[in-house]
Amino acid sequence: MSSPSMDILERVRGALSVLPSQTDLRPMYGALCVRSQQALDVWTPNSPRGSAPYQVIDIFSGCGGMSLGFSALSSLVGCFQLVGAVDIDPDARRSYEENFGVPCVGQDVRQIASTSLNTKRLLKAFPDYDPTKPLILIGCAPCQGFASHRKKTWTELDPRNTLAADFARIAVRLHPVAIVMENVPELLSVKYWPYFAAARDLLSAHGYVVRQAVVNSASYAVPQDRRRALVMAYKKDFMLPYPPEETRRRVVTVRDAIGTLPAVLAGWQDANDPMHRSASHKASTMETIRAIPHDGGSRPAGVGPKCLDRVSGYSDVYGRLRWNKPSITITRYARNPASGRYVHPDQDRGLTMREAARLQSFPDGFRLAGTLESVFKQIGEAVPARLACCVASSVLVELIAPVPKNHNEPGVDLVLEPRFNTYADKNR
Repeated sequence: MSSPSMDILERVRGALSVLPSQTDLRPMYGALCVRSQQALDVWTPNSPRGSAPYQVIDIFSGCGGMSLGFSALSSLVGCFQLVGAVDIDPDARRSYEENFGVPCVGQDVRQIASTSLNTKRLLKAFPDYDPTKPLILIGCAPCQGFASHRKKTWTELDPRNTLAADFARIAVRLHPVAIVMENVPELLSVKYWPYFAAARDLLSAHGYVVRQAVVNSASYAVPQDRRRALVMAYKKDFMLPYPPEETRRRVVTVRDAIGTLPAVLAGWQDANDPMHRSASHKASTMETIRAIPHDGGSRPAGVGPKCLDRVSGYSDVYGRLRWNKPSITITRYARNPASGRYVHPDQDRGLTMREAARLQSFPDGFRLAGTLESVFKQIGEAVPARLACCVASSVLVELIAPVPKNHNEPGVDLVLEPRFNTYADKNR
């Protein structure tokens, strides 16, 4: 396998305007994060792409949130080439292909992982794949099997929980130089630790160093309080993508993300932006929404469905977002005010597709295929693009920089053993 082009360091120095004498990439990590996020803000599906020293394949790609971070950084430095993806959702595949211009294969990952032959066949679906170039493998498995909101089925086995190990099987056959896994924090909980451990142990047995942590997207300049499990692996010791000081000190709020968008009525579409449309609401829902105080207000007692007053733990239902704070976690259900704090801070409606996309830090130029429900699903299941920029920046640094002499990863909650059942339980 050929080594990546040695001019990457020169490209990074040029992009960041640093002195030629600067040869260590680690001090440039924070600046790379910021500059790639700036490139993300102006990213379009027509952004320059082409051959680069490192290839990227995205398994469980969804519409491409993690790929978007690698693409944005590459538009700045020219380091990564997306060559293909895998996802079972047909709308997500359409979105991925339209934005990145490479195939997104609609195969079951369990089938791909079942035999070495099936894994090799996958590569034939990607015309741009070059076996002589080093590969980066991304794997953001569906999180519903681990998610804490599965209250009714918490004790039941879910076949999706084995997908982390399936991804690891694919990885050890493809021999990537870097592996990125992202999921809900419950992946690292007491209940689901064995599923994570099966993937970790398989990677470790093939020479990979595996490290894992829980990170908050808000610390990476994402306008959203979204905690995620991040698992990474290399064939050497490395540092995880900690939030650099440049993003950790800057709180990006709901107002920063959506404050400039024009007002629209529930169910109506902005004349200049088809994505700026919310779901229509029933008359009873509208009555409830109008009773909620603006800018962070919660549903008053006695207003709305009576069942909500009989059950504790639903304080966010029908709540409004607060202008001067990040939003709560955007999920596939963010279109529905009855699913959480998903009401606009001032306007009497739920979130629009555009607002949800911006809260996930997607650029306005990113295209999403499908119905309103499908678009919300793709947005809610994606990796926040600004977080992905920092992950991509970290990968580039770790591939070129020497092994770290010590670990100093501020803002990263390292998880060395299972400590909680759900993320809400972690401080008990």
